Amino acid sequence: MVSSRKSKSSLKAASPAAKRIGLALSGGLDSVVLLDTVCKALKANSNDPTELWVFHIHHGLQKPADQWLEFCEQLAKKYQVHFDFRLLHFADPSQGNIEARARVERYGALTDLCIEHGIEDLLLAHHQNDQAETVLLQLLRGSGVAGLSGMPLHRTNVKQGDPITLWRPLLNQSRAELEIYAKEHKLKWVEDPSNQNTRYRRNAIRKEIIPRLEKIQPGAIANLSRSATLLAQSQVLLDRLAKQDGKNIFQSNQVKLAPLLDLAKTDQPAANNVMRYWLKLNDLAMPSQERLESWWKDLKAVKLDSSLEWQHDEVSIYLWRSVLQITQCKLGRWVFQNVPARSKLLGLSADWVTSAQEQGLIEERLRQGAEKLQIKPNTPRKTLKNLYQESDTPPWERQAPLLYINDELVAVAGVGMSYPHLVSVGKRVLPAWLEKP
Repeated sequence: MVSSRKSKSSLKAASPAAKRIGLALSGGLDSVVLLDTVCKALKANSNDPTELWVFHIHHGLQKPADQWLEFCEQLAKKYQVHFDFRLLHFADPSQGNIEARARVERYGALTDLCIEHGIEDLLLAHHQNDQAETVLLQLLRGSGVAGLSGMPLHRTNVKQGDPITLWRPLLNQSRAELEIYAKEHKLKWVEDPSNQNTRYRRNAIRKEIIPRLEKIQPGAIANLSRSATLLAQSQVLLDRLAKQDGKNIFQSNQVKLAPLLDLAKTDQPAANNVMRYWLKLNDLAMPSQERLESWWKDLKAVKLDSSLEWQHDEVSIYLWRSVLQITQCKLGRWVFQNVPARSKLLGLSADWVTSAQEQGLIEERLRQGAEKLQIKPNTPRKTLKNLYQESDTPPWERQAPLLYINDELVAVAGVGMSYPHLVSVGKRVLPAWLEKP
């Protein structure tokens, strides 16, 4: 969960015409070096009107986290750049892979900050050692070419229609080189004590594996990074092949089952490549080989016009009417909108709704089955199942939120309102389901 509380440096707002770039600042060695070099580069080019915005993500997982936030804010003031931050709250840090959860939440918060401040380019301080660790982690997981390609120098993602490019300008610099730079320029940074905890796999690789590899093979870090670059080039070719093989398979943002199965019959590796490319286009994690094989087993056994549902990377993948498509869980809330006094629109009695709100009798529920609703005059109440079938609603949209007032079903998002509850005179309101962006 991301807190909306934020803090900014006291700089005056600059000209809207100036280009803005963001920089993720943790307060550690790598991000402090990145901040110093970027500020010096901008200062050297006095004709460049670019604004630098520094963003810090407060995870709240370490006791000194408040001190790190203060350190980063003071550093932003020292360099005279804009500063903003977000607080992340984890309900139960002991549950699940906290490293992965923190990483996902961090990128989400950074993306939100970029959107809020009109920033299209965000600088990240990953370096050569980070790349080597990533390659080894992916290798241990049994990843394919995409995973072993490591982190790209730059990557564009899209959220709410706003493209944001992530840049890693230090990816070819080793941590040792960054330390030399920092000491030469008398830079100060903070150390995260959790980086010493080898219970985390990345730390174990950093502290125990990579030093041994460097003894066995000097330059192992640079070589691992170089291998990632070569594999990334191979992945470009695989993506190009997937585009060619998928010409008759991809349909907008969906996948047609019949031609996909035809490809799998003659060339299973090519079909796997098409599936992985489709997931990549939708910014989803690559599935394990075991999961991919399980999907193929389902697809090859499914009957014509049958449906399937898989959960993957916090989304649902549906097979419906012989087409694979992806849908994300949509969050939102019910609101009541006033009907203009002179309008002929029917609505719920505003007094009735207000009274129910005061008594806490309004609630949102999920569909349980067998619910019935009359949405038109002079028609019988019908089950939601029948209403969905009549409107040809896809299966993944049939778990729409239901609005109850005083234990009576009043409205279903995307379906309609209970006609017997509507009135034509007096103050009226209309219930509306607003999805969160």
